[in-house]
Amino acid sequence: MQKKSIQTVDERLKHIAFIMDGNGRWANKRGMPREFGHKKGVQVFQEITEYCHKIGVKCVTVYAFSTENWKRPQKEVEAIMKLLDEYLDKTSKEDVRVCFIGDKNRLAPELVEKINSVEERTKKGKSTLNVALNYGSRAEIVNACNKLIATGKDNVTEEDINAALYTGGCPDPDLIIRTGGDLRISNFLLWQAAYSELYFTDTLWPDMTSDDVDAAIENFYSRKRRFGGLDK
Repeated sequence: MQKKSIQTVDERLKHIAFIMDGNGRWANKRGMPREFGHKKGVQVFQEITEYCHKIGVKCVTVYAFSTENWKRPQKEVEAIMKLLDEYLDKTSKEDVRVCFIGDKNRLAPELVEKINSVEERTKKGKSTLNVALNYGSRAEIVNACNKLIATGKDNVTEEDINAALYTGGCPDPDLIIRTGGDLRISNFLLWQAAYSELYFTDTLWPDMTSDDVDAAIENFYSRKRRFGGLDK
């Protein structure tokens, strides 16, 4: 019997975030260089994010490259940046607002120029795709605090910090999905994830399908979200 896919999500699920882990291991299992896994990972990233928006998820955030990923071999880092450059060249849809969250200062100027162009061109999109690039959540919180200090505020509220984060204007993630089998969130959306539901799967990112997303969403809907309150 064919599995029935999810047709649309409801108001309980506005924002899904993905920690896209396992590209390198996927390639190694096939006797291929890690760069091959990243190339496949970009294809899956496009398929999965398009699927999420298709079923009505208003905001999707993906962890593309962390501040710690610069420690990887230079050849691998260069391959990832080349794939990003190619993705920016091919991005043509304007119905999804694409935002790159993270510190752009370490990125190549020509890459930043393309990022800025895509963000400007898609700014009127009705749904949002956040691509976390050179991103670290602790650095994000520090950056937000420094922005608020610069404004001279002497009584900072949670709302102030929310607005000053890279994700300002987006709802907190309702569901965070991590592929690849590790059970941690790796400096990703630490502030925003205060009440997110976490879903871990052994599936490596390049093997991720819409069926896997459906399974995570069904699991999400089976949970009771109390936000610190009592069962109703």
